[in-house]
Amino acid sequence: MENIITTIDQWASEKSEAIAYQSETTAFSYQTLRQWSDNLAQYLNRTTAAQTPIVVFGELEFEMIASFLGAVKSGHAYIPIESNTPLDRIQLILEVAQPAMVLSVLPWPEEIAAEVPIVTTKELAEIFTTEQGQAALQPVTGDETFYIIFTSGTTGVPKGVQISHKNLLSFTNWNLKDFGIESGMRFLSQAPYSFDLSVMSVYPALCSGGTLIPMEKAVINDFKKLFGFLPKLALEVWVSTPSFMDICLMEKTFDGEHVPSLKIFQFCGEELPRKTAEELLRRFPNAKVFNTYGPTEATVAMTQIEVTAEVLAKYDRVPIGYVKEDTEVLIYDEDRQAAAGEAGEIIIKGPSVSKGYMNNPEKTAAAFFEIDGVPAYHTGDAGRLQEDGLLLYEGRIDFQVKLHGFRIELEDIDHHLEKVSYVKQATVVPKYQDHKVQQLVAYVVANDNDFEKAYQLTKAVKEELAEGVMEYMIPQKFVYVEQLPLTANGKIDRKRLINEVNS
Repeated sequence: MENIITTIDQWASEKSEAIAYQSETTAFSYQTLRQWSDNLAQYLNRTTAAQTPIVVFGELEFEMIASFLGAVKSGHAYIPIESNTPLDRIQLILEVAQPAMVLSVLPWPEEIAAEVPIVTTKELAEIFTTEQGQAALQPVTGDETFYIIFTSGTTGVPKGVQISHKNLLSFTNWNLKDFGIESGMRFLSQAPYSFDLSVMSVYPALCSGGTLIPMEKAVINDFKKLFGFLPKLALEVWVSTPSFMDICLMEKTFDGEHVPSLKIFQFCGEELPRKTAEELLRRFPNAKVFNTYGPTEATVAMTQIEVTAEVLAKYDRVPIGYVKEDTEVLIYDEDRQAAAGEAGEIIIKGPSVSKGYMNNPEKTAAAFFEIDGVPAYHTGDAGRLQEDGLLLYEGRIDFQVKLHGFRIELEDIDHHLEKVSYVKQATVVPKYQDHKVQQLVAYVVANDNDFEKAYQLTKAVKEELAEGVMEYMIPQKFVYVEQLPLTANGKIDRKRLINEVNS
């Protein structure tokens, strides 16, 4: 495959009625996907300057996918923003991204007066279904940016990771080749589109003539509905974080007997716990279970290993896999050198490495560089590369964590916590179980307040904090202290608190 867009459109020519997207209530064909995205592309071509990004606001609707492709067909990168994103964060993303337009798949929050045109939900529906002209289009290609996903930033300002067509092509070709995916398979689409794990479903599915099966929050949050729903979906490829799988494994009927269609499990976004892998192999003996690894900055994932009983017998911690063909992993010690087998920082070098953070030269220069003219990235992850090329994960080397697959800068939460009116000083630390973050614990020096009980103060702090950070960034536990411990340099001693929480 040489081009993402032409490959997806080709399915509309070859199998026009094949289903690209099927929800509980509706199904859309590849023909409709091509038609709607073409119509939107013509509209954007006429109304906006190419190369400027387009914000797409919504959840897991088909219109989101049609908007992504429509933007790309008209030479624009797209920026997915989830509809439950706090208003402050939306505002920060708009300030960094300076988009040309907002496409509201779901109604745009009235409180945010974007200084760019906002296409309403109703207007967007009309654009999709109305012929918009036949002008020649120039889709995104090569090193041009295809999508931008905003992740947590240390200073409270989100970082926009720019992924080019070339980056996405490298990822998608590898995904379709290395995991046994066949054309026409049915993919679980559960991760929000603003989380890059979703890319592992969207593009491998659409480039192989498969069907995306969205699983909305309402279903996920209703346990009874979820397990009444799952067997009916006839899913073949499961893409999720291990955390979501752990929820599903709480249901005893989630196994190969009750959900026999499942053939491939792909895990990404956080460490796969050994217990989860063992239970899956027991319940789905005929399916293949893959563990993968990669940061958003290197396009979703770039290592994989099929997890088998033999692998689990050999390794205490589930390995993160073998590096994809077009990519190289180097392990650096503090002097930027390391011998084989020794632990150090994982450096990724290859065509799926991003060009950097949008409009953020400082952060880009700190994390991205070149080795012999090839893009490379400092992951901040510690790992060990075996002589046979297998990569083992050893945790973070900085204050970034993964919780339920979401990447969180602890300093980002600190920054927002210290803005809360009840808080004088605060720092957040992770509590681990089996090498995996189970919860975030906030240590807080509180301002004088009128609350009688600590839980009342906690409720008030959480409510105010929710105005600035995503729900998954709100600490689950609050510990109130007279003062925070300091290092010899006078900085908050986060490491001491981490040890305290995990002792």
